[in-house]
Amino acid sequence: MPDSTVLDSTRFAALQQTPLWDFALTFYSCPGVEQACLTLQDDADVDVCELLFHGWLYVHGLEALPESLAALRPTRRDWQAGVTEVLRGLRRDLKHHDASSETVSALRERIKQAELLAERENLQRWQTWAWDNEQPSARLKNTPVSLHDAGRWLQERVLLPHDSMLDGYEPKARKALEHAFSVLGQQLDPLQRAR
Repeated sequence: MPDSTVLDSTRFAALQQTPLWDFALTFYSCPGVEQACLTLQDDADVDVCELLFHGWLYVHGLEALPESLAALRPTRRDWQAGVTEVLRGLRRDLKHHDASSETVSALRERIKQAELLAERENLQRWQTWAWDNEQPSARLKNTPVSLHDAGRWLQERVLLPHDSMLDGYEPKARKALEHAFSVLGQQLDPLQRAR
């Protein structure tokens, strides 16, 4: 019996037909997704770009091999910390300055656009890694098709590698984070493109 987790070329081809940025824009606009992502980003220090990357793979019935992903993750996190989060911090700091100033408002809007471009660049780099035709089976594998909880699946992909499951959170905070993952999971349709 063949190994069902070995990378399926049909799923990989479907993945290559759906840019990560397009998936991210569509997924982010689904009910509750934006707020869930912001909750996870602000309250659990989740890298939303990585979260979107895992969701993109999931809807194609794929997942990243942990060993390969571990080699990529520090570079992507460095980009988030050194570029995207710096821009986000500037934008948020300006919120507390003279809100009635047109100049400050214009500056905040430009920083917001730069932050969005930084996120787009990061997603592009995640996508390039996944799409690389040099032995994609060394980076990706099939996710077994089942009726498992997509929110829990995302939580494990994003938090487990950092040993930061939700156990250490206060009950109220933990419930909010679990709800955020649940909302995301409800919006993911596994194999929507590769049936």
